[in-house]
Amino acid sequence: MAKVKPVDRMPELVELMLVELGEDPERQGLRATPERVARALRELTDGYGVRPADVIAGAVFDQDYDEMVLVKDIPFYSLCEHHMLPFFGSCHVGYLPKGRIVGLSKIPRLVGMFAHRLQLQERLTKEIAEALNDELTPRLSRRVTFAWRCGGFRNRAGSSSRRACSEPSARTPGHAGSSWSWSATTRRRRPSFVG
Repeated sequence: MAKVKPVDRMPELVELMLVELGEDPERQGLRATPERVARALRELTDGYGVRPADVIAGAVFDQDYDEMVLVKDIPFYSLCEHHMLPFFGSCHVGYLPKGRIVGLSKIPRLVGMFAHRLQLQERLTKEIAEALNDELTPRLSRRVTFAWRCGGFRNRAGSSSRRACSEPSARTPGHAGSSWSWSATTRRRRPSFVG
């Protein structure tokens, strides 16, 4: 029996939103907007339903290597869960292996998978660290460091969100004894769906 594809209601919802904003969805410049917005939101949130094990896909190897493994300048973009506004940046992910390493291309893919969900910076950091810890159980490294601007174009004072820590702390859930280094700084990037 053939599987019936569910109807995508998102374009209809975007059209209703346009009407609520006082716009005419039939206006020439807005006719295709509901479909474009639906495609953009689907791309920005395509990390749902994907598991870290699917991304890593068995690319974990036994290796006697004791120096820092670092992937730098990984670009990412996400949507803040509070207002569904975009934030962009680049990050560095590093770890000290303990007999096992992961294919380097898997680290940016893991960042992208978690970034393509409605996110908070603390959760994004924790999810990446936990996924890699589950696969590798590396030796202890430095704490997580995170900095980016979220929603700064809304012209609100204090819209900058920063977190900088250098030592593990039992007071911070999910970060105590973290084996991962992470930092992100804002960069302006255009997602691929913007033509």
